[in-house]
Amino acid sequence: MFITCCPLILASASPRRREFLTRLGLEFSIVPAAIDESCDPAESPWNFARRMAATKAKAVAETKPAACVLGADTVVALDGRIFGKPKSPEEALAMLTTLQGRTHQVITGFAIVARTRNIDEVGAVTTKVTFGTFAEPILQAYVASGEPMDKAGAYGIQGIGSFLVDSISGSCSNVVGLPVHAVVRALLDRALLRAE
Repeated sequence: MFITCCPLILASASPRRREFLTRLGLEFSIVPAAIDESCDPAESPWNFARRMAATKAKAVAETKPAACVLGADTVVALDGRIFGKPKSPEEALAMLTTLQGRTHQVITGFAIVARTRNIDEVGAVTTKVTFGTFAEPILQAYVASGEPMDKAGAYGIQGIGSFLVDSISGSCSNVVGLPVHAVVRALLDRALLRAE
């Protein structure tokens, strides 16, 4: 459906982001960025997501100046606190327990860097997600499935974790890991993408 106007590189190893780009019919390569993903305690989730996306894209663009590099970073936030990927099943359960019955934000920062075209753009999209409430054994069973362990906020809306979600307001693809509408619009506006 779409064709890139210069080599496209995804600066992420995320299988979900890769799947989105593949569905659009894009040809691209994957070069995960090796960066420090530490969060400054004073940094807002919005700023953190944008900074991580930009840092990833710029790190890869340094070695691939002729390419268009797409970086992205997704965070789950509640009351200004970032919920990253859980480090243990216990942490995953604690995250899910905290999030249930409440509305949190999923923020995906994205960056598009094309050095030879002088393009350096950063954006972010926020989606509000409201969880239902479940008894602890149900949350424990979900954690035991293993799905929460590589997901920000300890759940995957595109998988088993969809049962947790009562409602969403905003982009669904953003919750999965890439605000497809915003990214495609940015690529089209910068003449980095065209319809085939």
